[in-house]
Amino acid sequence: MSSLRDAAMNSKAWPFEEARRVLKRYEKKDPEKGYVLFETGYGPSGLPHIGTFGEVQRTTMIRRAFEIISDIPTRLFCFSDDLDGMRKVPENVPQQELLKANIQKPLTSVPDPFGEYESFGHHNNAMLRRFLDTFGFEYEFYSATEFYKSGAFDDTLKLATERYEKIMEIMLASLREERQQTYSCFLPIHPETGRVLYVPIKHVDKKEHTVTFDDETGREWTLPVTGGNVKLQWKPDFGARWAALGVDFEMYGKDHSTNTPIYDGICEVLGGRKPEHFTYELFLDEQGQKISKSKGNGLTIDEWLTYAATESLGYFMYQKPKTAKRLWWDVIPKAVDEYHQQLRAFPDQDEAARLANPVWHIHNGQPPASDMVVPFAMLLNLASVAGAKDKDGLWGFIRKYAPDASPEQNPQLDQAAAFAVRYFNDHVAPTRTFRPASERERAAMEDLSGRLKVWDGGLDAEALQSMVFAVGKEHGFEPLRDWFTALYEVLLGASQGPRFGGFIALYGVGETVTLIEKALAGEIAA
Repeated sequence: MSSLRDAAMNSKAWPFEEARRVLKRYEKKDPEKGYVLFETGYGPSGLPHIGTFGEVQRTTMIRRAFEIISDIPTRLFCFSDDLDGMRKVPENVPQQELLKANIQKPLTSVPDPFGEYESFGHHNNAMLRRFLDTFGFEYEFYSATEFYKSGAFDDTLKLATERYEKIMEIMLASLREERQQTYSCFLPIHPETGRVLYVPIKHVDKKEHTVTFDDETGREWTLPVTGGNVKLQWKPDFGARWAALGVDFEMYGKDHSTNTPIYDGICEVLGGRKPEHFTYELFLDEQGQKISKSKGNGLTIDEWLTYAATESLGYFMYQKPKTAKRLWWDVIPKAVDEYHQQLRAFPDQDEAARLANPVWHIHNGQPPASDMVVPFAMLLNLASVAGAKDKDGLWGFIRKYAPDASPEQNPQLDQAAAFAVRYFNDHVAPTRTFRPASERERAAMEDLSGRLKVWDGGLDAEALQSMVFAVGKEHGFEPLRDWFTALYEVLLGASQGPRFGGFIALYGVGETVTLIEKALAGEIAA
């Protein structure tokens, strides 16, 4: 263990770098609360999405890294802001009129349009918990409604009345002049209508811990800030929660980064110690635009998991979290193959290299062996030329290429074969564009076909690759990439593809000859 801890203390992998920052908080003494607290927040106005997965996965990676370098216990709270008022009705849920009638009520007071739970907030919380449980995350669920109503937040809310001017000073400095006139960090919940009110506060009583305000009809009310009668605006709520719970680490997207001084300032005004933060870059769609829940651009988590295993998504989330990344269909095959490359490398790596390997962090130090003897990209190309309707159609080729492989012995490969057929039919087949060969390309492909007809080197992928390479050189392709691009475009209808020697070995020498002949005869062009 000591050698592992020593390696972890020096590892440049970002989860260990973040874990060491958290550990530094407790160089002199352990936390009074007895544990280090990691937190992720969730706005339950809609269903969990791929960003939710990324936030919890990455936080979990840092938590596990921390547990290697320290003996201080850890906890992870997943906090749902379900006392927030429903600002608008989501378009993808039933009973729109019912929801419209409950606009501005806390999500846990809005009826569940699905009729399954006591409120819409409870429904979305259940979806979040089911979502997190599906991926095996270890966490403790916190509801803002319970947090406010149970009294757990009362001491911090009382302190917020006593230090109201300091909180307002922080907030007003960040607001436009027009907004400053009506802003209050307290949002009363109307005792009769149950709606969250965005109204000016006329008076804050620091001794009685109450707020006085006029509702929309002009009627005056005075409410205690405790017991769930009043909630904090979301920015003060962020900092106040850190102070109340003693949060040590929270990550959030770059769109929150300008608010960090606000969150930190309010946390400190309310007697807390600001946590360590980690700001991650946002995901982009095909056009390089920020992914938005309301726009529906980019991929959903269900879409990713339709075509690849969870671990590949974990791999994607691990990579360069501080760099903006395109989250589009074409990243899935790449993520699958790179994940398995890292799995294969892991057993032969030393301890330092293993700690820098993404699979260590995806599998908490215990990655499985890879049984993917055929890359996912190759399976896609095989699906293309084999016309396979299901994974069984691919296994005939796989067995010839790797006689010892089977669905039973290679479950990851078997699963990937099914994913590959689905991905090909949905995302490759509709975009394929075959083109005829030029004169030089035709001559080179006829030469390649002739050499394959007399090939006696078996299914040696490297030897076949060398032979394909030699044909391209002899026919004057410069750069040689142009030769391989021609093979992909003429034979596969795509602008790029796998190592062609490996493709021949998998598809079969005779089958590749037939493919070339058909392509040159114009029999496979779309």
